[in-house]
Amino acid sequence: MEDATSRSPARSNPDLLSACDREPIHSPGAIQPHGVLLVADPATLKVVAAAGDVEGRLAADWRGHDLATLLRCDVAGLLGAAAPTGAVRVGRVPGRDETFEAQVHRSERGLLVELEPAGAQLAAADILARLDAAATRFERAPDLRNLCAEAADAFRQITGFDRVMIYQFRDDEAGVVLAEAKAPQMGSFLNHHFPGGDVPRQARALYVRNRVRVIPDVAYAPAPLRPVSPEGAGPGLSDLDMSDLGLRSVSPIHVQYLKNMGVGASASVSIVKDGQLWGLVACHHSTARLLPYELRLACQSLAGNLARQIRAKADAVLYRERIRLRAAEDALAEALAGDCAVEDVLARHGDDLRQALGADGFAAVAGSMLLTKGRCPDADAVRCIAQWVETQAQVRAFSTHALSEYLPAASGAVDARASGLLGITVPGEEPLSLLWFRAEQVEVVNWAGNPHKASSADPQAELTPRASFAAWSETVRGQSRRWTLVETETAQRLAHDLLQARQQRRIRELNRQLSATVVENERLLQYKDHLMHEVNHRVQNSLQLVASFLRLQARTLGDAPARDALAEAERRIAAVGLVHRQLYGGDQVETVDLSRYLMDLSHEVTNSLGAEWRAHLMLDLAPVLIAADRAVRLGLILTELVLNTAKYAYMGAPGPLILALDQNRDRFRLVVADRGAGKIGTRQGFGTIILNAMVQSLNGTLEDLDNAPGLRTIVTAPIGLR
Repeated sequence: MEDATSRSPARSNPDLLSACDREPIHSPGAIQPHGVLLVADPATLKVVAAAGDVEGRLAADWRGHDLATLLRCDVAGLLGAAAPTGAVRVGRVPGRDETFEAQVHRSERGLLVELEPAGAQLAAADILARLDAAATRFERAPDLRNLCAEAADAFRQITGFDRVMIYQFRDDEAGVVLAEAKAPQMGSFLNHHFPGGDVPRQARALYVRNRVRVIPDVAYAPAPLRPVSPEGAGPGLSDLDMSDLGLRSVSPIHVQYLKNMGVGASASVSIVKDGQLWGLVACHHSTARLLPYELRLACQSLAGNLARQIRAKADAVLYRERIRLRAAEDALAEALAGDCAVEDVLARHGDDLRQALGADGFAAVAGSMLLTKGRCPDADAVRCIAQWVETQAQVRAFSTHALSEYLPAASGAVDARASGLLGITVPGEEPLSLLWFRAEQVEVVNWAGNPHKASSADPQAELTPRASFAAWSETVRGQSRRWTLVETETAQRLAHDLLQARQQRRIRELNRQLSATVVENERLLQYKDHLMHEVNHRVQNSLQLVASFLRLQARTLGDAPARDALAEAERRIAAVGLVHRQLYGGDQVETVDLSRYLMDLSHEVTNSLGAEWRAHLMLDLAPVLIAADRAVRLGLILTELVLNTAKYAYMGAPGPLILALDQNRDRFRLVVADRGAGKIGTRQGFGTIILNAMVQSLNGTLEDLDNAPGLRTIVTAPIGLR
């Protein structure tokens, strides 16, 4: 075992990763030879190309025949009765000397028919019994580690592979093996890390789309795609998209990667949580091994059950953590409710705040006041960090497990007692900085091979996989245990409580000073609300004036396109007013509960379209805490998408409208879906420019998908900016 010390975690060469990410693995132009592929014209169902030993295994005279003749079934009837998307199972098809399991995939270039060797017929009751037993074991697992251990054992029992690993992708795109079940002769990768470049980005996208991938024999020779004739091949077969095919030939780099590991056959089952790739069930066998179709379906079902249990375990941990931290918040709120100064409350409860967030040290800095609890850096270093946090964390908390990446160690402010920092500044005449410190946590990371040797400095170098997977250790220093999202949210709420307490204390002092003047007392008590509502009132008045002017102008115009343009402008002005009114009509102007805000906004937008829309609106909104300025922009995006749906999908008539909001780590995802006539690419004009600008301002992405029927638009963006 090799060893390296005093390193930060290994990172792959970005140039090589970029080159690897560009490899067209979805269109290799060949298949794995254990099966046969037919490509047929969707209009005539005649075969125009094939791959594999069609002559020897299916039919010697396959050229010029249609699918019904070759597969001996009513293919047209099966396709007509099936859903418009997804694979269509044909079932068992007789070959010349064997039986195949056949599936049909629809593609822009034609119909793709996969024929794989059919294994022994498995009893449905036996498969269901195995799945039910595994599901029971999953439910009883007390935590994620035990759940993954049960999953590795269950998948090994079902697949019969020599080694099964549960592999999780981390935030830095590297992977780690959380659990393993293996035969005694197989090497172990348990708790080993793998660089992010081992699974390129486009491969991860295919893992989400095609949930089970099998390589029965890594020593195979690819079977190229062959047209019936140059005239009958049809356009574009050279780059035929094989993303959905289980027979798709694998990247030569990945094949060599498996050979370097000493693997004879492999299978991977995707673990997809909330629509995103959480990890893989990686199966290895020392010799060639085929995973039959029925067992692949069982593995896919079991992986879906595993993903649900992973989410349930994570939700349970978050729930327990939130309950525990709520107790600390309540205790501080009760102490702040008295007449004591905020500084005195922090002095009494500082150690409780430190322990609640699992910190080694806690400090509060305001002007000349410096309060420390637990293990903290020296006073000068704490003040230096507080000054820096004041520029980084106004209102929203800042957290890092590697402070030295932000503050150079040469400044003297960062030492082993402050490797991790969670900080936030409470605004005011004299800003109050709250700092939680975590000490350095020296970690020995075991890698499957030296990740630093996996990269080449030459971006033009030929891409080759790592040749060694011998255990390689590195000692990571300068980092602490990571802060959780719940802990960061708690720090923000604590700061908000302190802000309110300081404001209330200030108000009480002013009330005592101005007790003789009732009017002035009322002005001080209502100052914040009055200011907020006054700003909102002025904005609404200005927007109404502009809308009225546009309406009057439209009435005086005889040109219909000009009237429509003014009406469109009036609608957008009304939408801006709606978003602004919904946000600033509440009590919270710094951060908002995005789910509640979008719920109120969507009800008001649909009500403006007509009362009959109320019955067609379906909401699935998870609570997400977000800054008000980002909520405004997302509100404009939602309003534009809803109005576009009414206009283009249903032509103004009411129809089904689905709105969903969920959170994954530090990102949110908003989904707006309809069942109408909306199609990808129909959105255009000034509204599209505004929509794209709003999404870009959130550092997010906007994706249109076919909802079959209708349009499904997904907006993904960070909850906050780092």
